[in-house]
Amino acid sequence: MASALGPKKELGQHWLRDPEILAEIAEAAELGKNDVVLEIGPGLGTLTSRLLARAGRVVAVEFDRDLARKLPGQFPGKNLEVINEDILQFDLNQLPKGYKVVANVPYYITSKIVEKLMTAENKPSLAVLLVQKEVAERIAAEPGEMSILAVSAQLFAEAELDIEVSRQFFTPSPKVDSQVVVLKTRTEPLVDSEDQKDFFRVVKAGFSAKRKKLRSSLSGGLNISKDVAEQLLKTANISPDARAEDLAIDDWRRLLREWRAR
Repeated sequence: MASALGPKKELGQHWLRDPEILAEIAEAAELGKNDVVLEIGPGLGTLTSRLLARAGRVVAVEFDRDLARKLPGQFPGKNLEVINEDILQFDLNQLPKGYKVVANVPYYITSKIVEKLMTAENKPSLAVLLVQKEVAERIAAEPGEMSILAVSAQLFAEAELDIEVSRQFFTPSPKVDSQVVVLKTRTEPLVDSEDQKDFFRVVKAGFSAKRKKLRSSLSGGLNISKDVAEQLLKTANISPDARAEDLAIDDWRRLLREWRAR
């Protein structure tokens, strides 16, 4: 059984203590004294201290009750608010417009956190996320390696890879290395809000049959014939032999337009 301040396996906790790496993560958020930062899973407060030194206010959402109780006492007099809550249940509308996010994200909820941040009514202006290296690469992928996660993130933000963090810097050491991915929220999403439901219907259809050509996956996912699917692809200037991972967001936008127009 983990102690009150020991990492709890069931919560995916891995402590990062290296001062240089922590400083680089904080610097990636480009913080100023007017910034409000949402820190997800502050843990022992090692990153929190760097954020407090740079930002005007830090809102730290910690699911672990023991850690949430102890954290305020570590930074008396600082502009820190600690909330003991599941980040997936936290109301982002509590935060001011233009807030930023910095987080050492538990691997098992990374996709859900990215989805929450990017689809929220009150999106962060910037998110600096330390995640599993493979997931960081998926989020920032380019055509040829795209996934639903990449499309979902890049529809709303520009994604850039930052520093890599070896597993040896964590306690306990996870089985994989980590990497920082920086999401800079777009002023306007690449697809209008009223079109996003249909957009993701087409995208999910395309990715529904892994590694299959799009004419097959779209046929099954959209309940259309392969001939119709092939014609849609040709009209959208996409090769019928392409696979979902080959498409850029602009390709999906054209495909949506042609699907709606048929």
